[in-house]
Amino acid sequence: MNEEYRIDNLDRAILCTLQEDARTPYAELAKRNGVSPGTIHVRVEKMKQAGIITSAQVVVNPKKLGYQVCCFIGINLKAAGDYPAVLEKLLALPQVVEAYYTTGHYSIFTKILTHNIDALHELLVHKIQSIEQIQSTETLLSLQQPIHRQITP
Repeated sequence: MNEEYRIDNLDRAILCTLQEDARTPYAELAKRNGVSPGTIHVRVEKMKQAGIITSAQVVVNPKKLGYQVCCFIGINLKAAGDYPAVLEKLLALPQVVEAYYTTGHYSIFTKILTHNIDALHELLVHKIQSIEQIQSTETLLSLQQPIHRQITP
């Protein structure tokens, strides 16, 4: 779809409901919004084609899986051209759950989940700081996550 897809109030209602529970049946969405299930199906497919809906995921609670430490590591590269090589190495580390290529103080800003402080220390010293193209890092421990939400359509 080359043209920009503009969402309307029905699309917003669909998106809000699916963000709360992606398993909501189209029939239920249709009933809530006074349209046919076919209309819901067409709208969802159009939003998928436009790249507005990119996936439906199961969200897990990391703490229930034993990941007690959440932190952010700001990474400074030796040279801007080192980004692809460092990104490839970070992708190989399952504890790196998010990474952003940024402006400002850090070249890369990552979100890390580990089981405990010892595991964080091991990851930081033996995996991340040992990457040749990394000049320096700064680690910020998260004490809690009081806000966690998606953008409202």
